[in-house]
Amino acid sequence: MLQTLKTAVKNKEIRNKLLLTLALLFAFRLGGWIPVPGVDLAAMGYAMDGNTLFELLSAIGGQALSNGALLAIGISPYINASIITQLLTVAIPKLEQWSRQGEEGRKKIEKVTRWLTLFLAAAQAFGIVMSWNNANVLVPIFGAESTVWVAVIVAFILIAGAMFTMWLGERITEIGIGNGMSLLIFVGIVASAGLAIWGTVAGMAGLGDDVALTYVWRLLMFFLFVIIIFFLIVFVDGAERKIPVQYAKQVKGNKVYGGQSTHIPIKVNANGVLPIIFATALVTFPMIITQFIASFQPPPVEGEQAGALIRFSAWWQRWVSPNPGNPWGAVIYFTFMGLLILGFSYFYAQIQFKPDEVARNLQQHGGTITGIRPGKPTEEYLRKISKRLTLFGAIFLMFVAIVPSIIMSQVFPGQQGLVNAFSATGMLIVVSVALEIRTQLESQMMMKHYKGFLK
Repeated sequence: MLQTLKTAVKNKEIRNKLLLTLALLFAFRLGGWIPVPGVDLAAMGYAMDGNTLFELLSAIGGQALSNGALLAIGISPYINASIITQLLTVAIPKLEQWSRQGEEGRKKIEKVTRWLTLFLAAAQAFGIVMSWNNANVLVPIFGAESTVWVAVIVAFILIAGAMFTMWLGERITEIGIGNGMSLLIFVGIVASAGLAIWGTVAGMAGLGDDVALTYVWRLLMFFLFVIIIFFLIVFVDGAERKIPVQYAKQVKGNKVYGGQSTHIPIKVNANGVLPIIFATALVTFPMIITQFIASFQPPPVEGEQAGALIRFSAWWQRWVSPNPGNPWGAVIYFTFMGLLILGFSYFYAQIQFKPDEVARNLQQHGGTITGIRPGKPTEEYLRKISKRLTLFGAIFLMFVAIVPSIIMSQVFPGQQGLVNAFSATGMLIVVSVALEIRTQLESQMMMKHYKGFLK
């Protein structure tokens, strides 16, 4: 990776793209530190303390939410909108028709995604503002003493920040290097990890020598485990099953076509991190809805029973929670997560890989899989291979999503920020984006060095 980056910097055009990418990423990180007017940062720390949901959202966005920053919402509305659009493409015929229209259809789908992003950003912004208002975080702004007007102004600022983040990602994709949205998530996760490490190391300064030494050994064990997980993710991410294909010779005029041997590569973990994202979103969705709606309700008077939403939120946190202090809740949570990851893995594999289309294309071009008859037998063979690889990939995702969280929570109890910063989803995204950047740099360097047959 470092050698690829060193070689890419020597090319002027690629170097300019890298500098533009870094400038846009710097603007993104700067927006994660500039506080929103009307937010009391001192009270924000108390509101965030112990709120698992806000800590998780803040870890993904580079701690922008905990800073009460302009880009507190980050890129999450766009990511959720993209996922929803992909799922709707299968269910809605119009979107499926657009997906087959090439560049023009892609622009129409992107327009739908932007409008959906705006809607999700508005919902998330008003939910966050209501939670802040419930925690007495909002203060008068621009002469507006009314809490309602302050909440509306702060919500619109957060919505504008979310749309600006989407614009930054699109500009990086257009004029920079790599996928802009993936890079923004990458930078946010890396920043959160760095801040979590710094906070843990700084917390050791006030401890005694014996306790500090114990924490140092735990931190070394923590990083050793993270490195092992990274190597495992890289290994599985590059693993693939190569199915040999032989093309028959065809004589057309005076020329002979075909007669070549190639292969169909099927990745072991073709779904990437999406099943974990889907499963996490579905598990945390009840908590998000109940917390946001419950923020509109006044706290119960002493001696009176809390509302249904507050009671449901407390029940969900108790029995469906990754908190290691609640063993039965952790067991239910991780079992639920594992089943959802398995289900989403098979669901997304059916969307991505279609054995009937591959078998039909092979038959039309005179290709056959060694030892398998063309047509229906080829389709059944590819489907069987796809199901086996999907099962292995799902087991790998379940392992990465569950085991590291349990071990890290045991190594560093009470350090939820550090555990969230090095979550399985975050590590998968970091590895995937790093490999994608290397691939794009290598492809662009090859294009610059290729002179073509006319020169």
